[in-house]
Amino acid sequence: MPEAASAPTAPRATIGDSEFDRDTALTRREPGVYDIDLSAGWTIISAVNGGYLLAVLGRALADALPHGDPFTISAHYLTASQPGPAVVRTDVVRTGRTLSTGQASLFQYDEQGREVERIRVLASYGDLDSLPDDVRTTAKPPAIPPLDQCFGPEDGPAPVSGSSAIADRLMLKLDPSTLGWALGQPSGKGEMRAWFGLADGRDPDPFSLLLAVDALPPTAFEIGISGWVPTVELTVHVRCRPAPGPLRVSITTRNLAGGFLEEDAEVWDSADRLVAQSRQLARARLS
Repeated sequence: MPEAASAPTAPRATIGDSEFDRDTALTRREPGVYDIDLSAGWTIISAVNGGYLLAVLGRALADALPHGDPFTISAHYLTASQPGPAVVRTDVVRTGRTLSTGQASLFQYDEQGREVERIRVLASYGDLDSLPDDVRTTAKPPAIPPLDQCFGPEDGPAPVSGSSAIADRLMLKLDPSTLGWALGQPSGKGEMRAWFGLADGRDPDPFSLLLAVDALPPTAFEIGISGWVPTVELTVHVRCRPAPGPLRVSITTRNLAGGFLEEDAEVWDSADRLVAQSRQLARARLS
């Protein structure tokens, strides 16, 4: 009896030809002004994910500035973005030989047709490929079990509380030692670690790093706080262009006070290089 044919595997997406690229692509209306339809595929409950939004603004600035790679980008999240039409306006602040600086804002319209600013960003761009190879660091990659020993939303008996459309677009495998919250037994430590990638197999680039730092469940879950943890401010430093393959993301919170907490993230690539760092201030819903 002949062996059954194995099901064909879907081809891996490539940088520039993936769902992430299509959903962060903008249309230039005029110099410095861009239109985009924010995809519902990157929502958490009903709000659009902050890392996805940062990648959208990051792409607009890459087009507006003479340099193409984000080195540092800081965003203030003013109001919650919703799926649907949006406009991004950019402004070139300064251009230099190795760095250029710009700012950008994303706007949508409310029910009365009034324009509402959702996010405001200030960023410096350069050329990651021009950076020297010299690295002096005490940082070490996070100790995460092998990918096949970690768990994602698909491994649970039911969708994780608060899961959303974005989960279907990510390859996210969480370190079991940071999953106590999913079992009703949070550790009390503000830690979250995971393997990260895009579900369609697209390799990482500087813009997907802007997504990676904000794609894991909030560290507040392991502190014992459930519910939405909205971002107030997020700053990302991109240190080098990531190598192909899955990323490792480690996020820690050391202080929750007055209803606000910080999340410090490190992103490591398959070559054991620290490719991105971030700090986020978020509001914790304590009641």
